[in-house]
Amino acid sequence: MTPAPSRDHVSGPSTALDRGFGTLTQASPPPVPRCGLERVCWSAEIPRQLRLLQWGGGRPRGQAGLRCHLERSACGRRGQASRGAHAGRSAARTWASLAATAPSRAGLTARGGSHSTSHVLRRSLGAQRPGHQDRDHRVLSVSGPRRAGLRRRGHGWTGRGARRGAWTGNLLDLDTFSKSDPMVVLYTQSRASQEWREFGRTEVIDNTLNPDFVRKFVLDYFFEEKQNLRFDVYNVDSRTNISKPKDFLGQAFLALGEVIGGQGSRVERPLKGVPGKKCGTILLTAEELSNCRDIATMQLCANKLDKKDFFGKSDPFLVFYRSNEDGTFTICHKTEVVKNTLNPVWQPFSIPVRALCNGDYDRTVKIDVYDWDRDGSHDFIGEFTTSYRELSKAQNQFTVYEVLNPRKKCKKKKYLNSGTVTLLSFSVDSEFTFVDYIKGGTQLNFTVAIDFTASNGNPLQPTSLHYMSPYQLSAYAMALKAVGEIIQDYDSDKLFPAYGFGAKLPPEGRISHQFPLNNNDEDPNCAGIEGVLESYFQSLRTVQLYGPTYFAPVINQVARTAAKISDGSQYYVLLIITDGVISDMTQTKEAIVSASSLPMSIIIVGVGPAMFEAMEELDGDDVRVSSRGRFAERDIVQFVPFRDYVDRSGNQVLSMARLAKDVLAEIPEQLLSYMRTRDIQPRPSPTANSSPTPAPQ
Repeated sequence: MTPAPSRDHVSGPSTALDRGFGTLTQASPPPVPRCGLERVCWSAEIPRQLRLLQWGGGRPRGQAGLRCHLERSACGRRGQASRGAHAGRSAARTWASLAATAPSRAGLTARGGSHSTSHVLRRSLGAQRPGHQDRDHRVLSVSGPRRAGLRRRGHGWTGRGARRGAWTGNLLDLDTFSKSDPMVVLYTQSRASQEWREFGRTEVIDNTLNPDFVRKFVLDYFFEEKQNLRFDVYNVDSRTNISKPKDFLGQAFLALGEVIGGQGSRVERPLKGVPGKKCGTILLTAEELSNCRDIATMQLCANKLDKKDFFGKSDPFLVFYRSNEDGTFTICHKTEVVKNTLNPVWQPFSIPVRALCNGDYDRTVKIDVYDWDRDGSHDFIGEFTTSYRELSKAQNQFTVYEVLNPRKKCKKKKYLNSGTVTLLSFSVDSEFTFVDYIKGGTQLNFTVAIDFTASNGNPLQPTSLHYMSPYQLSAYAMALKAVGEIIQDYDSDKLFPAYGFGAKLPPEGRISHQFPLNNNDEDPNCAGIEGVLESYFQSLRTVQLYGPTYFAPVINQVARTAAKISDGSQYYVLLIITDGVISDMTQTKEAIVSASSLPMSIIIVGVGPAMFEAMEELDGDDVRVSSRGRFAERDIVQFVPFRDYVDRSGNQVLSMARLAKDVLAEIPEQLLSYMRTRDIQPRPSPTANSSPTPAPQ
């Protein structure tokens, strides 16, 4: 086990003496348990009526506070030592709170748990895919519900007031003379090795079956990845090892996307893992950190830059770099080139704060000044460094930076600088993010269309792209499972329309380019991704693969449904899996252009060895798709050939993860582009008192 994060110092038993709890005789402290907790409960002898059950406490990042639970041996009544004042939390980081909690099975009772805990999730900027700008990197936290109408009385909660945090409810009671002392351990799973690794731990809440935690976990959230989480709950007795089976109170498995996609980004899950026992529940809530939505807008100019062109002045431009944890730098922005001047004034530009400094306001930002050359061998003029915090000061005054060339500075004793750069203006605004819309209730509706043309080969033969091997999934099934398992977390009803095209249907042998895989024309919905796969396998046994390959009918079908929704509550994602050359290119282009004004995105996955030049044309990354002189309003198509993501070692899980990461990466920005063009703002998040999304049946 990885040791728990460092915890604040807490006073020893002498503090209890100072507070008048009687004379305590301190016994030899037990060894520190292997769980890594720094706070150790001490055994103590209590004269006559008073017996010290437990002590510990304090909160993360605060002053140490003693909390003693006492029991009167004579009458059995309990008292509780007053806690030390909790110091203010550190202001160095801005957490938009996020919490992990768990209510009791019967709902919130009048007497809840004792302290609150939050779990927080954080993501940092990763490497950019060539040709793409920084993806939407956001920091999240997971925390518990705000229990309105509760106030402290004794060591329960009742009455009025409000509190937020995370709590687990109706836990198993493993202590003989008191209640359990629970702690939650969070594990994350590696997609490559499938191994679980400890990520962090909450504090220990003593003597309660309904703990409400405080500590947050900060995790990185990626929409395009399946991020599996495991929450293990333990009863921590300082005189035992938490690895012993008797200390295990239960566990819950779920994906981070399930938390984000839950109603109000809140989900409730039962704790399981103890045979024959009801372990209680855990409630998780996710929120996005505030600096993930900030957009910085700035304008710069330069004065007296070095002359680099022989027959004229310089053609300067700026390159911004964000510093990384390992000391390297990552490019995050380039300005335009201002031709033939030593005193350029660049146009104002905007950049996400997360891209500029990864949420760390004091992180170094390096800015290089270059002279543009046509052949790409741009001449280095000089550089200077700053930080987001320093840049933000320009909201009230101009800031001037000296541009220095290290080589010139070393060679010339009288060298001063290679010019100056002045920050003329700097402002910060907030924008709505993908998580804002999901948290406000926007649902992602997933539709599947599968190619049943004869070019795929006989499904009964191992050479067929549809071959149903008992040992591994076909490329079609892998693509469907990879994309669907991620998107389904953002669809509350988990019902997905699934169609096939290019087949002859029994009994008449009619050719269809849009038939429901479940053979139900009135309701083509399948229950979950497993239901889609089951219907797909059943269709392979009943239909005859034929042709040709038409995309337009199924695109138009989804577009008709999407056209009925214009309030931002629904967004449609169509996955088309195909093996060959499209036969209705003109009609498909027209369908895409029409669909580009609707809340809709299209993912095309090409399987097999074919050359997919036509699909690249539909992608529209370089040239926007057009039809009859009309261009698509937005880029809504993403195409990838499946063969580019097949793992050489044959690891299907890794292959599916790679595929999903690439094809889904553009969905958040495509959704945002639709909302912006329609001026649709996210709906308010459901209140903390509303019911969280329950576990799927």
